[in-house]
Amino acid sequence: MSSHTAGGPTPGATTGTGITTGTTTGTSTSATEAAAVATGPEGPAPAKTPPPAPGTAALPGVPTALTSRARTLAAAVLSRCSDLVAIESPSGDAERLNCLAEELAAGFRATGAEAKRVPGPAGDHLVLEWAGQDESLPHLLLVGHHDTVWPVGTLADWPLEEEAGLLSGPGVLDMKAGLALLEGAMALLADLGQRPHRTVRLVVVADEEVGSPDGRKLFERHLPGAAAVVGLEPPHPDGRVKTARRGSTRVRLSVTGREAHSGNAAGQGVSAVDELVDQLVVVRGLAGLPGTELNAGRITGGSRANVVAGRAEAELGLRFATAEAQQRTLDNLEHLTALRPGARVRTEVLSSRPAWPERSGNPLLRHVRSLAAVLGQHLDGAPAGGAGDTNLAGARGLPTLDGLGAVGAGAHARTEHIDTTQLAPRIALLAALLAVPLPRLRS
Repeated sequence: MSSHTAGGPTPGATTGTGITTGTTTGTSTSATEAAAVATGPEGPAPAKTPPPAPGTAALPGVPTALTSRARTLAAAVLSRCSDLVAIESPSGDAERLNCLAEELAAGFRATGAEAKRVPGPAGDHLVLEWAGQDESLPHLLLVGHHDTVWPVGTLADWPLEEEAGLLSGPGVLDMKAGLALLEGAMALLADLGQRPHRTVRLVVVADEEVGSPDGRKLFERHLPGAAAVVGLEPPHPDGRVKTARRGSTRVRLSVTGREAHSGNAAGQGVSAVDELVDQLVVVRGLAGLPGTELNAGRITGGSRANVVAGRAEAELGLRFATAEAQQRTLDNLEHLTALRPGARVRTEVLSSRPAWPERSGNPLLRHVRSLAAVLGQHLDGAPAGGAGDTNLAGARGLPTLDGLGAVGAGAHARTEHIDTTQLAPRIALLAALLAVPLPRLRS
Protein backbone atom coordinates (compact mmCIF):
# COMPACT_ATOMS: atom_id res chain seq x y z
CA MET A 1 0.00 0.00 0.00
CA SER A 2 1.24 3.47 -0.81
CA SER A 3 -0.06 6.65 0.82
CA HIS A 4 0.19 10.01 -0.96
CA THR A 5 0.86 13.33 0.72
CA ALA A 6 -2.27 14.53 2.46
CA GLY A 7 -1.93 18.25 2.87
CA GLY A 8 -1.68 19.43 -0.73
CA PRO A 9 -0.40 22.81 -1.88
CA THR A 10 -1.54 26.18 -0.68
CA PRO A 11 -3.74 28.20 -3.02
CA GLY A 12 -1.68 29.72 -5.81
CA ALA A 13 0.80 26.83 -5.91
CA THR A 14 0.91 24.27 -8.71
CA THR A 15 1.69 20.60 -8.39
CA GLY A 16 3.07 19.54 -11.75
CA THR A 17 3.34 20.21 -15.44
CA GLY A 18 0.70 17.81 -16.71
CA ILE A 19 1.20 14.65 -18.73
CA THR A 20 4.35 14.88 -20.83
CA THR A 21 4.01 13.48 -24.32
CA GLY A 22 6.62 11.42 -26.04
CA THR A 23 8.77 10.90 -22.95
CA THR A 24 7.10 8.05 -21.13
CA THR A 25 9.42 5.14 -20.50
CA GLY A 26 8.87 2.06 -22.57
CA THR A 27 8.39 1.55 -26.27
CA SER A 28 6.97 4.60 -28.03
CA THR A 29 4.98 4.19 -31.21
CA SER A 30 5.44 6.80 -33.92
CA ALA A 31 2.72 7.61 -36.41
CA THR A 32 4.66 5.76 -39.12
CA GLU A 33 5.00 2.67 -36.95
CA ALA A 34 1.33 2.90 -36.04
CA ALA A 35 0.38 2.98 -39.68
CA ALA A 36 2.51 -0.09 -40.27
CA VAL A 37 0.65 -1.88 -37.50
CA ALA A 38 -2.59 -1.04 -39.24
CA THR A 39 -1.62 -1.83 -42.82
CA GLY A 40 1.79 -3.50 -43.06
CA PRO A 41 2.53 -7.19 -43.53
CA GLU A 42 4.25 -7.38 -40.13
CA GLY A 43 1.10 -6.33 -38.28
CA PRO A 44 -1.14 -8.62 -36.24
CA ALA A 45 -2.94 -11.38 -38.08
CA PRO A 46 -6.34 -10.15 -39.30
CA ALA A 47 -8.06 -13.09 -37.65
CA LYS A 48 -7.04 -11.76 -34.22
CA THR A 49 -8.23 -8.23 -34.85
CA PRO A 50 -11.82 -7.25 -33.93
CA PRO A 51 -14.00 -6.10 -36.81
CA PRO A 52 -13.28 -2.43 -37.49
CA ALA A 53 -15.75 0.23 -36.46
CA PRO A 54 -16.84 2.61 -39.21
CA GLY A 55 -14.20 5.29 -39.68
CA THR A 56 -11.44 3.68 -37.62
CA ALA A 57 -9.10 3.74 -40.61
CA ALA A 58 -8.64 7.42 -39.79
CA LEU A 59 -6.67 6.46 -36.68
CA PRO A 60 -3.54 4.41 -37.44
CA GLY A 61 -2.99 1.39 -35.28
CA VAL A 62 -6.46 0.63 -34.02
CA PRO A 63 -6.36 -1.28 -31.81
CA THR A 64 -2.70 -2.22 -31.32
CA ALA A 65 -0.82 1.08 -31.17
CA LEU A 66 -3.64 2.82 -29.34
CA THR A 67 -4.03 0.30 -26.55
CA SER A 68 -0.28 -0.18 -26.21
CA ARG A 69 0.39 3.53 -25.86
CA ALA A 70 -2.52 3.93 -23.44
CA ARG A 71 -0.94 1.34 -21.16
CA THR A 72 2.34 3.24 -21.06
CA LEU A 73 0.52 6.50 -20.32
CA ALA A 74 -1.64 5.06 -17.54
CA ALA A 75 1.02 5.63 -14.87
CA ALA A 76 1.35 9.30 -15.85
CA VAL A 77 -2.43 9.72 -15.76
CA LEU A 78 -2.55 8.10 -12.32
CA SER A 79 0.10 10.54 -11.12
CA ARG A 80 -1.88 13.39 -12.63
CA CYS A 81 -4.98 12.28 -10.71
CA SER A 82 -2.97 12.57 -7.51
CA ASP A 83 -1.73 16.04 -8.47
CA LEU A 84 -5.25 17.30 -9.09
CA VAL A 85 -6.73 15.78 -5.93
CA ALA A 86 -3.94 17.41 -3.90
CA ILE A 87 -5.41 20.82 -4.82
CA GLU A 88 -8.57 20.85 -2.73
CA SER A 89 -11.35 22.67 -4.59
CA PRO A 90 -14.71 22.78 -2.80
CA SER A 91 -17.59 24.55 -4.50
CA GLY A 92 -17.61 28.23 -3.62
CA ASP A 93 -13.91 28.50 -2.71
CA ALA A 94 -12.86 30.76 -5.58
CA GLU A 95 -9.21 31.02 -4.54
CA ARG A 96 -8.63 27.28 -4.53
CA LEU A 97 -10.76 26.68 -7.62
CA ASN A 98 -8.73 29.28 -9.50
CA CYS A 99 -5.52 27.60 -8.39
CA LEU A 100 -6.77 24.31 -9.84
CA ALA A 101 -8.05 26.03 -12.99
CA GLU A 102 -4.57 27.35 -13.72
CA GLU A 103 -3.05 23.92 -13.15
CA LEU A 104 -5.58 22.32 -15.49
CA ALA A 105 -5.05 25.00 -18.14
CA ALA A 106 -1.29 24.41 -18.06
CA GLY A 107 -1.72 20.67 -18.45
CA PHE A 108 -4.15 20.95 -21.35
CA ARG A 109 -2.00 23.60 -23.08
CA ALA A 110 0.84 21.08 -23.05
CA THR A 111 -1.33 18.80 -25.21
CA GLY A 112 -1.99 21.54 -27.77
CA ALA A 113 -5.10 23.22 -26.38
CA GLU A 114 -5.93 26.89 -26.45
CA ALA A 115 -7.08 27.70 -22.92
CA LYS A 116 -9.26 30.54 -21.68
CA ARG A 117 -10.32 31.24 -18.12
CA VAL A 118 -13.81 32.69 -17.77
CA PRO A 119 -14.44 34.52 -14.46
CA GLY A 120 -17.34 33.35 -12.35
CA PRO A 121 -18.72 34.58 -9.02
CA ALA A 122 -17.54 31.45 -7.20
CA GLY A 123 -14.40 30.67 -9.24
CA ASP A 124 -13.12 30.69 -12.80
CA HIS A 125 -14.49 28.33 -15.42
CA LEU A 126 -12.34 27.04 -18.29
CA VAL A 127 -12.87 26.73 -22.02
CA LEU A 128 -10.30 24.58 -23.84
CA GLU A 129 -10.13 24.01 -27.59
CA TRP A 130 -8.06 21.66 -29.75
CA ALA A 131 -7.86 22.17 -33.52
CA GLY A 132 -9.16 19.30 -35.60
CA GLN A 133 -8.03 17.80 -38.88
CA ASP A 134 -11.19 19.11 -40.54
CA GLU A 135 -12.05 22.54 -39.15
CA SER A 136 -15.16 22.76 -41.32
CA LEU A 137 -16.96 20.15 -39.23
CA PRO A 138 -19.16 21.02 -36.23
CA HIS A 139 -17.27 20.81 -32.96
CA LEU A 140 -17.37 17.92 -30.49
CA LEU A 141 -18.30 19.39 -27.11
CA LEU A 142 -17.01 17.89 -23.86
CA VAL A 143 -18.02 19.01 -20.38
CA GLY A 144 -16.56 18.55 -16.91
CA HIS A 145 -16.12 20.37 -13.60
CA HIS A 146 -13.30 21.01 -11.15
CA ASP A 147 -15.27 21.69 -7.97
CA THR A 148 -15.93 18.95 -5.42
CA VAL A 149 -18.30 18.40 -2.50
CA TRP A 150 -15.42 18.05 -0.02
CA PRO A 151 -14.49 20.94 2.34
CA VAL A 152 -10.93 22.19 2.70
CA GLY A 153 -9.02 20.05 5.19
CA THR A 154 -10.59 16.75 4.13
CA LEU A 155 -7.18 15.51 2.91
CA ALA A 156 -5.80 15.93 6.41
CA ASP A 157 -7.85 13.03 7.77
CA TRP A 158 -8.56 11.24 4.49
CA PRO A 159 -5.30 11.26 2.53
CA LEU A 160 -5.10 10.05 -1.04
CA GLU A 161 -4.32 6.33 -0.88
CA GLU A 162 -3.60 3.62 -3.42
CA GLU A 163 -4.16 -0.02 -2.56
CA ALA A 164 -4.99 -3.18 -4.51
CA GLY A 165 -5.70 -1.39 -7.78
CA LEU A 166 -7.88 1.34 -6.20
CA LEU A 167 -7.04 5.00 -5.68
CA SER A 168 -9.22 6.67 -3.06
CA GLY A 169 -9.47 10.28 -2.03
CA PRO A 170 -11.82 13.28 -2.01
CA GLY A 171 -12.90 14.20 -5.53
CA VAL A 172 -10.77 11.62 -7.32
CA LEU A 173 -13.79 9.96 -8.97
CA ASP A 174 -16.06 13.00 -9.17
CA MET A 175 -14.37 14.11 -11.26
CA LYS A 176 -10.68 14.94 -11.27
CA ALA A 177 -9.77 11.58 -12.77
CA GLY A 178 -12.06 12.31 -15.72
CA LEU A 179 -10.09 15.48 -16.47
CA ALA A 180 -6.79 13.61 -16.13
CA LEU A 181 -8.05 10.94 -18.54
CA LEU A 182 -8.83 13.50 -21.22
CA GLU A 183 -5.39 15.03 -20.79
CA GLY A 184 -3.94 11.56 -21.23
CA ALA A 185 -6.02 10.89 -24.35
CA MET A 186 -4.85 14.12 -25.95
CA ALA A 187 -1.25 13.30 -25.03
CA LEU A 188 -1.68 9.88 -26.62
CA LEU A 189 -2.86 11.38 -29.91
CA ALA A 190 0.06 13.81 -29.90
CA ASP A 191 2.45 10.89 -29.35
CA LEU A 192 1.03 9.19 -32.43
CA GLY A 193 1.32 12.33 -34.51
CA GLN A 194 -2.46 12.65 -34.63
CA ARG A 195 -4.99 15.42 -34.07
CA PRO A 196 -8.68 15.05 -33.26
CA HIS A 197 -10.75 14.51 -36.36
CA ARG A 198 -12.79 17.67 -35.70
CA THR A 199 -12.45 20.63 -33.35
CA VAL A 200 -12.80 19.49 -29.74
CA ARG A 201 -14.05 21.96 -27.17
CA LEU A 202 -14.06 21.31 -23.42
CA VAL A 203 -15.99 23.41 -20.91
CA VAL A 204 -14.92 22.92 -17.27
CA VAL A 205 -17.27 24.63 -14.83
CA ALA A 206 -16.48 25.67 -11.27
CA ASP A 207 -19.92 25.17 -9.73
CA GLU A 208 -21.35 21.86 -10.98
CA GLU A 209 -21.75 20.35 -7.52
CA VAL A 210 -24.17 23.14 -6.59
CA GLY A 211 -26.16 22.90 -9.82
CA SER A 212 -23.99 25.06 -12.14
CA PRO A 213 -25.94 28.28 -11.44
CA ASP A 214 -23.29 30.30 -13.33
CA GLY A 215 -21.45 27.59 -15.31
CA ARG A 216 -24.70 26.55 -16.97
CA LYS A 217 -24.79 29.80 -18.97
CA LEU A 218 -21.25 29.26 -20.23
CA PHE A 219 -21.91 25.65 -21.22
CA GLU A 220 -25.14 26.54 -23.00
CA ARG A 221 -23.30 29.14 -25.10
CA HIS A 222 -21.24 26.33 -26.65
CA LEU A 223 -24.15 23.97 -27.38
CA PRO A 224 -25.32 25.54 -30.66
CA GLY A 225 -23.67 23.82 -33.61
CA ALA A 226 -22.20 20.95 -31.57
CA ALA A 227 -22.14 17.62 -33.41
CA ALA A 228 -22.38 15.72 -30.10
CA VAL A 229 -21.89 16.27 -26.37
CA VAL A 230 -19.82 14.00 -24.13
CA GLY A 231 -19.60 14.22 -20.33
CA LEU A 232 -16.48 13.27 -18.36
CA GLU A 233 -18.39 12.34 -15.21
CA PRO A 234 -17.78 8.82 -13.88
CA PRO A 235 -19.81 6.01 -15.45
CA HIS A 236 -21.98 3.56 -13.58
CA PRO A 237 -19.85 1.48 -11.16
CA ASP A 238 -19.84 -1.41 -13.64
CA GLY A 239 -18.44 0.86 -16.36
CA ARG A 240 -21.63 1.47 -18.35
CA VAL A 241 -21.91 4.97 -19.74
CA LYS A 242 -24.91 7.18 -18.96
CA THR A 243 -27.58 7.50 -21.65
CA ALA A 244 -30.11 9.63 -19.75
CA ARG A 245 -30.38 11.52 -16.46
CA ARG A 246 -33.18 12.62 -14.17
CA GLY A 247 -33.91 16.30 -13.89
CA SER A 248 -32.87 18.04 -10.68
CA THR A 249 -33.76 21.28 -8.93
CA ARG A 250 -32.47 22.86 -5.73
CA VAL A 251 -35.10 24.91 -3.94
CA ARG A 252 -34.81 27.16 -0.90
CA LEU A 253 -38.02 27.26 1.13
CA SER A 254 -37.93 30.33 3.41
CA VAL A 255 -40.41 31.13 6.16
CA THR A 256 -40.77 34.41 8.05
CA GLY A 257 -42.68 34.47 11.33
CA ARG A 258 -42.74 36.89 14.27
CA GLU A 259 -40.42 36.71 17.25
CA ALA A 260 -41.72 36.85 20.81
CA HIS A 261 -40.79 35.64 24.30
CA SER A 262 -41.71 31.96 24.34
CA GLY A 263 -42.81 32.09 28.00
CA ASN A 264 -44.31 35.51 28.64
CA ALA A 265 -45.77 36.32 25.21
CA ALA A 266 -45.86 33.15 23.16
CA GLY A 267 -49.26 34.03 21.74
CA GLN A 268 -47.87 37.21 20.23
CA GLY A 269 -45.33 35.27 18.18
CA VAL A 270 -45.61 33.26 14.99
CA SER A 271 -43.15 30.38 14.85
CA ALA A 272 -41.33 30.18 11.54
CA VAL A 273 -39.96 26.79 12.58
CA ASP A 274 -43.43 25.34 13.21
CA GLU A 275 -44.61 26.78 9.90
CA LEU A 276 -41.63 25.30 8.08
CA VAL A 277 -42.24 21.86 9.60
CA ASP A 278 -45.85 21.90 8.44
CA GLN A 279 -44.85 23.18 4.99
CA LEU A 280 -42.37 20.30 4.66
CA VAL A 281 -45.22 17.86 5.30
CA VAL A 282 -47.10 19.50 2.42
CA VAL A 283 -44.01 19.40 0.22
CA ARG A 284 -43.43 15.74 0.99
CA GLY A 285 -46.92 15.07 -0.27
CA LEU A 286 -46.05 16.87 -3.53
CA ALA A 287 -42.93 14.74 -3.83
CA GLY A 288 -45.13 11.66 -3.73
CA LEU A 289 -46.40 12.48 -7.20
CA PRO A 290 -45.25 10.04 -9.90
CA GLY A 291 -41.73 10.72 -11.19
CA THR A 292 -40.69 12.99 -8.31
CA GLU A 293 -38.25 12.41 -5.42
CA LEU A 294 -37.39 14.75 -2.54
CA ASN A 295 -34.43 15.13 -0.23
CA ALA A 296 -34.61 17.71 2.56
CA GLY A 297 -30.89 18.36 2.64
CA ARG A 298 -30.52 21.24 5.08
CA ILE A 299 -32.79 22.91 7.65
CA THR A 300 -32.01 25.98 9.77
CA GLY A 301 -34.13 28.30 11.89
CA GLY A 302 -34.71 30.15 15.10
CA SER A 303 -32.22 31.71 17.47
CA ARG A 304 -32.70 30.23 20.95
CA ALA A 305 -35.06 28.05 22.96
CA ASN A 306 -36.82 30.92 24.78
CA VAL A 307 -37.58 32.91 21.60
CA VAL A 308 -40.38 32.11 19.16
CA ALA A 309 -38.54 31.59 15.88
CA GLY A 310 -38.80 34.48 13.48
CA ARG A 311 -37.05 32.82 10.53
CA ALA A 312 -36.49 29.33 9.21
CA GLU A 313 -35.50 27.79 5.90
CA ALA A 314 -34.87 24.48 4.21
CA GLU A 315 -32.85 23.59 1.14
CA LEU A 316 -34.55 20.89 -0.86
CA GLY A 317 -33.14 18.62 -3.52
CA LEU A 318 -35.73 17.41 -6.01
CA ARG A 319 -35.26 14.87 -8.81
CA PHE A 320 -37.61 14.21 -11.67
CA ALA A 321 -38.04 11.37 -14.12
CA THR A 322 -39.74 13.55 -16.73
CA ALA A 323 -40.01 17.18 -17.74
CA GLU A 324 -43.74 17.01 -16.99
CA ALA A 325 -43.16 15.86 -13.40
CA GLN A 326 -40.57 18.61 -12.94
CA GLN A 327 -42.87 21.38 -14.20
CA ARG A 328 -45.87 20.15 -12.20
CA THR A 329 -43.94 19.95 -8.92
CA LEU A 330 -42.22 23.32 -9.34
CA ASP A 331 -45.54 24.97 -10.14
CA ASN A 332 -47.01 23.53 -6.93
CA LEU A 333 -44.03 24.72 -4.87
CA GLU A 334 -44.29 28.20 -6.31
CA HIS A 335 -47.88 28.48 -5.07
CA LEU A 336 -47.34 27.37 -1.47
CA THR A 337 -49.24 29.57 0.98
CA ALA A 338 -48.75 30.06 4.70
CA LEU A 339 -50.79 27.88 7.05
CA ARG A 340 -50.58 30.35 9.96
CA PRO A 341 -51.84 33.93 10.11
CA GLY A 342 -48.86 36.25 10.15
CA ALA A 343 -46.41 33.81 8.52
CA ARG A 344 -44.94 34.29 5.05
CA VAL A 345 -43.61 31.54 2.79
CA ARG A 346 -41.24 32.08 -0.13
CA THR A 347 -39.94 29.54 -2.66
CA GLU A 348 -36.70 30.26 -4.53
CA VAL A 349 -35.19 28.04 -7.23
CA LEU A 350 -31.41 28.01 -6.66
CA SER A 351 -30.49 25.87 -9.66
CA SER A 352 -32.31 23.60 -12.05
CA ARG A 353 -31.46 21.06 -14.70
CA PRO A 354 -34.10 19.62 -17.03
CA ALA A 355 -34.74 15.91 -17.28
CA TRP A 356 -32.76 14.22 -20.06
CA PRO A 357 -34.97 11.34 -21.23
CA GLU A 358 -33.68 8.14 -22.74
CA ARG A 359 -34.24 7.91 -26.45
CA SER A 360 -34.54 4.82 -28.60
CA GLY A 361 -31.79 3.98 -31.05
CA ASN A 362 -29.00 6.24 -29.72
CA PRO A 363 -26.47 6.20 -32.58
CA LEU A 364 -23.83 7.90 -30.40
CA LEU A 365 -23.95 4.99 -27.97
CA ARG A 366 -23.70 2.55 -30.87
CA HIS A 367 -20.65 4.39 -32.18
CA VAL A 368 -18.85 4.41 -28.82
CA ARG A 369 -19.77 0.78 -28.25
CA SER A 370 -18.27 -0.15 -31.63
CA LEU A 371 -15.06 1.75 -30.84
CA ALA A 372 -14.81 -0.10 -27.53
CA ALA A 373 -15.23 -3.44 -29.33
CA VAL A 374 -12.38 -2.60 -31.72
CA LEU A 375 -10.23 -1.91 -28.65
CA GLY A 376 -11.16 -5.24 -27.10
CA GLN A 377 -13.51 -3.67 -24.56
CA HIS A 378 -17.15 -4.39 -23.77
CA LEU A 379 -19.22 -1.27 -23.22
CA ASP A 380 -22.89 -0.59 -22.70
CA GLY A 381 -25.06 2.23 -21.43
CA ALA A 382 -27.97 2.86 -19.06
CA PRO A 383 -29.88 5.82 -17.57
CA ALA A 384 -28.53 7.42 -14.38
CA GLY A 385 -30.31 8.68 -11.29
CA GLY A 386 -28.14 11.73 -10.74
CA ALA A 387 -28.16 14.93 -12.77
CA GLY A 388 -25.30 16.80 -14.40
CA ASP A 389 -24.53 19.41 -17.01
CA THR A 390 -25.14 16.89 -19.80
CA ASN A 391 -28.84 17.19 -18.87
CA LEU A 392 -28.80 20.57 -20.60
CA ALA A 393 -27.71 18.99 -23.88
CA GLY A 394 -29.70 15.76 -23.68
CA ALA A 395 -32.92 17.59 -22.85
CA ARG A 396 -32.53 19.57 -26.09
CA GLY A 397 -32.28 16.39 -28.11
CA LEU A 398 -28.57 16.74 -28.93
CA PRO A 399 -26.64 13.46 -29.31
CA THR A 400 -25.31 13.11 -25.77
CA LEU A 401 -23.47 10.58 -23.62
CA ASP A 402 -22.07 10.94 -20.12
CA GLY A 403 -19.89 8.72 -17.96
CA LEU A 404 -16.77 8.69 -20.16
CA GLY A 405 -14.68 9.46 -17.07
CA ALA A 406 -12.91 7.10 -14.68
CA VAL A 407 -14.48 3.84 -13.56
CA GLY A 408 -15.03 3.65 -9.81
CA ALA A 409 -17.62 4.10 -7.08
CA GLY A 410 -18.47 6.02 -3.93
CA ALA A 411 -18.95 9.55 -5.28
CA HIS A 412 -19.83 12.05 -2.50
CA ALA A 413 -18.93 9.42 0.14
CA ARG A 414 -15.83 8.48 2.11
CA THR A 415 -15.61 5.36 -0.04
CA GLU A 416 -14.91 7.40 -3.20
CA HIS A 417 -12.32 5.69 -5.40
CA ILE A 418 -11.27 4.89 -8.96
CA ASP A 419 -10.23 1.55 -10.43
CA THR A 420 -6.67 2.15 -11.63
CA THR A 421 -6.74 -0.96 -13.84
CA GLN A 422 -9.38 0.75 -15.99
CA LEU A 423 -7.38 3.91 -16.69
CA ALA A 424 -5.64 2.56 -19.79
CA PRO A 425 -8.84 1.27 -21.43
CA ARG A 426 -10.54 4.62 -20.83
CA ILE A 427 -7.58 6.59 -22.22
CA ALA A 428 -7.67 4.48 -25.38
CA LEU A 429 -11.45 4.80 -25.73
CA LEU A 430 -11.39 8.58 -25.35
CA ALA A 431 -8.53 8.89 -27.85
CA ALA A 432 -10.44 6.78 -30.37
CA LEU A 433 -13.61 8.83 -29.87
CA LEU A 434 -11.68 12.04 -30.53
CA ALA A 435 -9.76 10.79 -33.56
CA VAL A 436 -12.30 8.66 -35.42
CA PRO A 437 -14.93 10.41 -37.60
CA LEU A 438 -18.38 10.51 -36.07
CA PRO A 439 -21.15 8.70 -37.95
CA ARG A 440 -24.39 10.42 -38.87
CA LEU A 441 -26.03 11.05 -35.50
CA ARG A 442 -29.18 12.93 -36.46
CA SER A 443 -31.64 12.58 -39.29
